[in-house]
Amino acid sequence: MLRGLDHIVHAVRDLDAAADIYERLGFTVGARNRHPWGTHNRIVQLPGAFVELLNVAEPDKIPAPRADVFSFGAFNRDFLVGGQGFSMLALESRDAAADAETFQRAGIGAFAPFRFEREGRRPDAAPVQLGFSLAFARDPLAPAAGFFVCQQHFPENFWNPAFQAHANTASAIAGVVFVAENPTDHHIFFSAFTGRREIQATSSGITVETPRGAIQVMEPGAYRLHYGMESPDVARGLRIAALRFSVRDLAAARRIIESAGIAAAERMGRIVVGPEAALGATLIFEGA
Repeated sequence: MLRGLDHIVHAVRDLDAAADIYERLGFTVGARNRHPWGTHNRIVQLPGAFVELLNVAEPDKIPAPRADVFSFGAFNRDFLVGGQGFSMLALESRDAAADAETFQRAGIGAFAPFRFEREGRRPDAAPVQLGFSLAFARDPLAPAAGFFVCQQHFPENFWNPAFQAHANTASAIAGVVFVAENPTDHHIFFSAFTGRREIQATSSGITVETPRGAIQVMEPGAYRLHYGMESPDVARGLRIAALRFSVRDLAAARRIIESAGIAAAERMGRIVVGPEAALGATLIFEGA
C-alpha cells in the first residue's frame, strides 16, 4: 500500500518552551501527554497529519534497544545529545504488523511491531481512549533519522477539527524535507518505506509524492538555495531538515510571526523560520 505522512517528531529539551514557540507562531498546541517509556509529548494537529513535540521527561523508564526491538525513547534520548530538531518521520498505516513484515522482506526493518494505549483529552477536557501500533524501519545510511509507521486504533478519538484550527491559517503539512550528500543513495529505502515505486529525480535531489504530502531529499547546496538556510550536518548521513506547512493566508501568518518577534526570512514566496528560532528545526510556510 501507499503510505502518506502521518506525523513528524520534533525532539526538544524543554517541552513547554517548544509549545510556547509553536503557539507564538500561530499554532494550536495540545496538552501534555505521557508515554509509558519515559517520553512526553504535545501535539500540533492538522487534517490527517501532526507534529509531535517530544522530550525525554523520565529517562529511568526508557527501555534499552534490542536487535529485534526498536526503543523509541532511547533513539530520541540519543538524538538530543547531538542537538534539538526533527528526529523521526512516521507514515500512516492500516496494518502495522503487515507493514513490519513488508519492511523485513524489503530489508529495511527487522523489528517487532508493538501496540500501546494512552488516555487523551477532547477540547472540553473529557477523557478518551487512544491506541496506536507502530512498525519501525531503518535506513543504514541515516543513523540520525528514525522511521516508522503508525496505525491508529481509535482515530475517531484522536482527530478533532477543534485542534486543527490555527491562527496562522495552516491547513496541511505539505511535505518534509531531508538533506543528504547523495540523495539518490536513499531512493531504494524511500521507495520501500512509502510503497511508491515512482520517485522523481532532479538536479537537486529526489521527491516522493505520497498520498498525503511530499518527501524531498535534497543536497545541502540545493537546500540552501531553496530555503536560504544551512542544512543540518550530514556528516553521519541523511537528516530531517524542514517541515513545509500549507497556509490559506500567507499574509496573516506573516503578521503573527512578526508580532511574536520571531526571526523569519522570505524565500521564493515562502516564510522560513530557521533552526535558531525553532529549536533546531526549520519551519516553512507557503501558500495553499
